[in-house]
Amino acid sequence: MSVIFRNFLGFDLIIFLCAAFTAYVYYMTKHSADRLYKKLHLTIFVPDRAASGSEAVRDAKSLSETKVVAMRNHTGRLYSIFVNLTGIFPLLGILGTVISLLGMVKDMDNVQGNFYAALTSTFWGLVFGIVFKFLDGIVSAKIEDNEKNVQLFLERNIAKKEQSSEKVYSEV
Repeated sequence: MSVIFRNFLGFDLIIFLCAAFTAYVYYMTKHSADRLYKKLHLTIFVPDRAASGSEAVRDAKSLSETKVVAMRNHTGRLYSIFVNLTGIFPLLGILGTVISLLGMVKDMDNVQGNFYAALTSTFWGLVFGIVFKFLDGIVSAKIEDNEKNVQLFLERNIAKKEQSSEKVYSEV
């Protein structure tokens, strides 16, 4: 196990820093997706026992199309950053391996140590790639659900506007 942590102050530190930043972006993405879901939940679906009908009506009236679209776009931007960061971990692992192997060519006396250092970069790149891919599956489901809810919300608002404009024209 000490072999895995021996190269930590080398290239592996870059992988860990990228992982910390990616974890932060994941948290922000999930928080944004959850916030949008909570805003839309009472306006799209029938209120449950936790929320009264008056709360649902108040929330539905306070939610505008522009606010919903802005929240969806914000979540989409964060998710795009998260997906791109997730995809670089295997590449960072390979890059760390190549850098360590290049060092092995220069220092043939410590072949075993340089080889271990090369493998730890690959190890951490794959570990973080797998972890963030798993988290991607969790947040992408919420984002897809939000996309459907936003579409339904916008369709209902368009239908309401058409009905109200027909009502105005029929009264005239």
